[in-house]
Amino acid sequence: MHLQGSCHCGAVRFSVESHEPVPFMRCYCSICRKTAGTGGFAVNLGADKATLQVQGREHLSVYRARMEDGSRSSGERHFCKHCGTALWLWDPTWPDLVHPHAGAVDTPLPVPPSSTHMMLGSKPAWVEASVQPQDARFDEYPDESLAEWHQRHGLRR
Repeated sequence: MHLQGSCHCGAVRFSVESHEPVPFMRCYCSICRKTAGTGGFAVNLGADKATLQVQGREHLSVYRARMEDGSRSSGERHFCKHCGTALWLWDPTWPDLVHPHAGAVDTPLPVPPSSTHMMLGSKPAWVEASVQPQDARFDEYPDESLAEWHQRHGLRR
């Protein structure tokens, strides 16, 4: 699925091809919650890094999160340096993938048949996780990847 996205102020626009466009995984970790989460969680999609096209690259900045042990995350969180919109995550551990934030995508996205709630062990008490009976829940990382979830649901495009 071809995705187009942008920041709030319009300085950065991007497009990318995604085989995992269904916004099903909600991450409650402190990094996602504080850098991109508006409901106490963030939703990332999976896409093909080789297809990422960016207009306004000069308006981007990158944040590498500080981990609890003081080290830096290898993940590069790209955002607009003017309005602060979280746009996508890229990590050299998986160099062929890029993870656009669903909130920055302008293309209408498919509605997921269920959700996966991950890092619930990091969720603060004030955040209400809207977990449905069919949803998977994990205190840390889920059992399956974005691609595996899409394949299991017959949604891989």
